[in-house]
Amino acid sequence: MAIGDDAVQIRTQGWRTLAALHGLIDAAMERALQAGHELSVVEYTVLDALSRQDGWHMRMQQLARAAALSGSATTRLVNRLEDRGLLTRILCQDDRRGIYTELTEQGWALLTQARPTHDEVLARALGEAEQTPELAPLVEALNNLPTASGPLTV
Repeated sequence: MAIGDDAVQIRTQGWRTLAALHGLIDAAMERALQAGHELSVVEYTVLDALSRQDGWHMRMQQLARAAALSGSATTRLVNRLEDRGLLTRILCQDDRRGIYTELTEQGWALLTQARPTHDEVLARALGEAEQTPELAPLVEALNNLPTASGPLTV
């Protein structure tokens, strides 16, 4: 096996490990958010992304990137969230083709209720993953990512 092949194998194993950790967290999060708040993980992600914007709105393309969705999937999701009264769309004054998405008061309220569930499930899932030898180094790396207030804590 060539050196290049070894590097490919290492990256591939790293990707599989990352996918396993993501799947573990995503499944736990989906169950908790659905049960407690009637939200999917991707719906929570959209509400959370909108809440973190200066001015509290985003263009649809930005929202698609933040939620890792295609444009059409984002449109369908925004339609569902708008039908539920959780967000609204606003035409951009500078560019009539541009559409912003913004949280409603109801969206803010639901996000505020769901955020502690999200944070608790994430901490618990990372704590459990840390006990799995294959996942522990990745959890450690996540915990050491720099933030505005220093390393993350589980």
